[in-house]
Amino acid sequence: MITVTKEHFSPGQILSSGQCFRMEEVKEGVWELVAGDRYLKIEETEEANAFRFHCGEEELRDFWGPYFDLEEDYGAYKKRIDPADAYLVRAADFGWGIRILRQDLWEMIVTFIISQQNNIRRIRRNVQFLAKRYGRRCVSDEGKVYYSFPGPGELAQATEADLRAGGLGYRSRYIRKTVEMVLGDQVDLEALEEMDYPPARAELMRLCGVGGKVADCICLFALHHLEAFPVDTHIKKVLEEQYPEGFPFERYAGFQGVLQQYIFYYDLHGRH
Repeated sequence: MITVTKEHFSPGQILSSGQCFRMEEVKEGVWELVAGDRYLKIEETEEANAFRFHCGEEELRDFWGPYFDLEEDYGAYKKRIDPADAYLVRAADFGWGIRILRQDLWEMIVTFIISQQNNIRRIRRNVQFLAKRYGRRCVSDEGKVYYSFPGPGELAQATEADLRAGGLGYRSRYIRKTVEMVLGDQVDLEALEEMDYPPARAELMRLCGVGGKVADCICLFALHHLEAFPVDTHIKKVLEEQYPEGFPFERYAGFQGVLQQYIFYYDLHGRH
């Protein structure tokens, strides 16, 4: 167990920001997260900006630190926001603890295919179904049973009918076809990891069921292309209301996706 003190870091806000669907607050100030085949418990402490990570130093350094992008200074992003943009200043202040996660590419491809025209509760249920049915049973050092996210080879066991029976609906065909494309080397996941944003986005859109918005989510939350700016109904509404002449993308070149998360989170949780 390691105590991590970090400004601009809130597990609760990250949980509610729409980036991942295998994290939950199990009781007040305690979060559990499964990423790939890894499990982590985080506990809030009484000290400001301090959290207990239930893992070893090596795992924190090599996996969870990069996962939560802990080395990056998110305060620097906020300082670069135009002070005259009152809406964006409010959004960034409200979502002060959000960071862009570095998640597994394959898991994000499948997860965000599932996310289309779906609600958070059902997405979580769908992802849990895939993990429990096709992933591996794992046990943490503290005895917590959890299930890894299934890789392409493991998901190849699932027929379209199996996926439909698990509640994935029309997305079942997309997932089945995407598995076939990856296993058939029509799309190379390792090559995707090395691509810049525009070619990676274009390559992802070759996958069945992956349009521009889903490709941008994958680019942002898996490949860490911070210039990706996914536009869903929430973002579209804000852009129309707050930026009728266009969002100043050039001013924020290289970290537009961080601002997208502030806007999304603020519109979802802060304006009601």
